[in-house]
Amino acid sequence: MSNRVALVTGAGQGIGRAIALRLARDGLAVAVADRNAATAQEVAGEIDRAGGTAIALAVDVTRREQVFAAVDQARQRLGGFDVIVNNAGIAPTTLIEEITEEVVDRILDVNLKGVIWGTQAAVAAFKALGHGGKVINAASQAGHVGNPELAVYCASKFAVRGFTQTAARDLAPLGITVNAYCPGIVKTPMWFEIDRQISEAAGKPPGHGTAEFAKRITLGRLSEPEDVAGLVSWLAGPDSDYMTGQAVLIDGGMVFV
Repeated sequence: MSNRVALVTGAGQGIGRAIALRLARDGLAVAVADRNAATAQEVAGEIDRAGGTAIALAVDVTRREQVFAAVDQARQRLGGFDVIVNNAGIAPTTLIEEITEEVVDRILDVNLKGVIWGTQAAVAAFKALGHGGKVINAASQAGHVGNPELAVYCASKFAVRGFTQTAARDLAPLGITVNAYCPGIVKTPMWFEIDRQISEAAGKPPGHGTAEFAKRITLGRLSEPEDVAGLVSWLAGPDSDYMTGQAVLIDGGMVFV
């Protein structure tokens, strides 16, 4: 996959970091995009030191103009544009009776609007370059089945699945494929914060939430970020060229469809 360029949002830590490192190892030049400029630069530095090519971009995915500017920078500075991974996301717990307008807006702004803006920006870049490309969106196991205490997060990920399907149909004539990856419980800072909130709400020590969710994992272990990155690597590569509109589970067997 050399001579190809990818941009990954939310790439400063967790799953996004693992995806950026994996795509760089696959031979892609990677634009490491994150709201935290310092962590984006750290990941880009890791790629550079390993012999890859990367740039760091500070991007707030809730701001449409920033996402378009980031894709444009990636295209100009890295000499092309082929793949976008709309990975950035947040997952605060939401008890039904405590959901507020502010919480709904915040989660949808990042998890859904960020995917839409990234897709639009990628399409504009693909058109400018005169070729198709790959759009890869972060959905979730929680986009296939409702998870307790994560109502708005689940709603946002169900929405990403719907958007992915429609975008796949609409963009196929342009040679653009659109797919999503659906992780389960991944050992990342985001999950550990979810565990803290769920455990605290239950009056239990840290780790309680993880233990309860982990009972549903058929393979018997939590996911590493690299497990998810392996799937995204495949979605970004030529072996997935005949796949579009799919939301692929990579959750250790929490959900069977």
